[in-house]
Amino acid sequence: MFYQAIQYIKFLFKSTNQHGVHSPFVYNLVTKCFYDTANYEAYKNISAYKKQLLQDHTKITVTDLGKGSHVTKQQERTISEIAKNTGTTIKRAKLLYRLSAYFNFENILELGTSLGIATHAMSLANPKSEITSIEGCPMISEYTKTTFEKHHLKNISLITGDFNDIIKNLTPKTFDLIFFDGNHQKEATLQYFETLTQTAHNDSVFIFDDIYWSKEMTEAWETIKQHPKVTVTIDTFFWGVVFFRKEQVKEDFVVRV
Repeated sequence: MFYQAIQYIKFLFKSTNQHGVHSPFVYNLVTKCFYDTANYEAYKNISAYKKQLLQDHTKITVTDLGKGSHVTKQQERTISEIAKNTGTTIKRAKLLYRLSAYFNFENILELGTSLGIATHAMSLANPKSEITSIEGCPMISEYTKTTFEKHHLKNISLITGDFNDIIKNLTPKTFDLIFFDGNHQKEATLQYFETLTQTAHNDSVFIFDDIYWSKEMTEAWETIKQHPKVTVTIDTFFWGVVFFRKEQVKEDFVVRV
């Protein structure tokens, strides 16, 4: 947590808003999506979904295949604890909704379903999209799958298992969005990234959650930024957003959201 606090102070000094962005593509994204203040109807559903999770005191046994939680290492946790401590925040879920709607993503891959707060937001943004979401913990996966059914989210395919094994056996296709929100370890993150760049097209977007989770996650982010296929990146502190647009000049942005 100390590492994150120091990095956040550095981020504040380096970051800018839309006035410091000179790329038309990124400027439009920041002003029309990141800073969009409209109160979308879907926001009520996103908030209600998380509220329901926060009120659920069902206990489950958690199997952490990744780095786990900064808050607790206990294997038995309540749904409400998971939603509060490791679930996607309402602010980020709303931003993910706006991003999904702005780019109209059709084929989405998510590494790390957890309780499905982010998945739910992406599903609402484009009900016609096809979302493949992978969760490593069997009990969380089973709970979330049932919750999706209760909310009639029919465009989500939830797969349980190790990310590496499932990624290698995915039906060959391209993804418009890949949301990396599971294993917060450097080697694993870079391995997933290298494997999944093969599924990227010119307009694909990769989002990496918690790039300042630890020193090694920041190192992974710095390595990703230097990849020859990557052109534009946006550091929002909590997310690292990656673009592969060949028509863009290679540039890295640090933007407050």
